[in-house]
Amino acid sequence: MWHKVAEVSELGPGEVGTVYVGTRELAVCNLDGTYHAVTGLCPHQGGSLGDGYLDGHRLVCPLHGWTFDVRTGEAGEPMQPGRVNTFPVKVEDGGLWVEVPDDFQQP
Repeated sequence: MWHKVAEVSELGPGEVGTVYVGTRELAVCNLDGTYHAVTGLCPHQGGSLGDGYLDGHRLVCPLHGWTFDVRTGEAGEPMQPGRVNTFPVKVEDGGLWVEVPDDFQQP
């Protein structure tokens, strides 16, 4: 199901923000005008990825520096276990919409 989570104007190029779909926290990123959404909590120790920053296409967790590719959800380092879920994003009428399955459970 698609959910409107923000206005495009709220997330400039290179910015990351936290949004909620119900009680589920997501991180939304503007990677040079292309928007990406991933699980909002780092699988390492639950840091809020929406408080992190982009280093190229990698989202850096603010707690311990773990990184995740916002395009695929894959961990940034070979020795770093885990990944984050990715969600489709669309822009419609100036809004950012994220498709989150109704049965998605926050890890």
